[in-house]
Amino acid sequence: MSSIVIISGSPSRNSSSEHVLHFLGQLIEKEGYLVTHISVKDISAEVLFSGLYDNEEIQKISKDIQQASGIIVGSPVYKGAYTGVLKALIDLMPQDVLKNKPVLPIMTGGSPAHLLAIEYTLKPVLTTLKGICLKGIYLLDKQIDKKIYENPITDDELYKRIKKQLYYFVDSVNKTEKDIPVLTQIDS
Repeated sequence: MSSIVIISGSPSRNSSSEHVLHFLGQLIEKEGYLVTHISVKDISAEVLFSGLYDNEEIQKISKDIQQASGIIVGSPVYKGAYTGVLKALIDLMPQDVLKNKPVLPIMTGGSPAHLLAIEYTLKPVLTTLKGICLKGIYLLDKQIDKKIYENPITDDELYKRIKKQLYYFVDSVNKTEKDIPVLTQIDS
């Protein structure tokens, strides 16, 4: 079974980004993929901020990412960019950890003014890790209802865009992996 790794760069306990990432994970699991969620909150600060590249936990995360068929990376916008804690995790990864993998970047923010943060901050660092970045999705916090787990997206047009980007992501994964199941649930 092919796997997708979803990485959350949010340090917040009640994160809009993480709600969206879990929702995307549910949609992908319906397609028959094995989904692994990695959150920066689950990694000790000592490991992240001490540069412990050879830490067992970091090595496992790197291996999971390298063995995955595709990656989704999400972060809230902090000070016009992705979170510093996500950067700390990225800095511990091998330089080519995303090599030839489809990567779907996701960012959430409180203002439309940060719409380009995905283009100018997150995508460049993912490309540096040799990932094949898709267009990505920027969501406003007001378009996400954190009380609804099954589908936290409150805007119908945004929901359609998310489904379209997820379709492109799965299609890209299918092109790089021959034995992946055909789409069934995302189209409906």
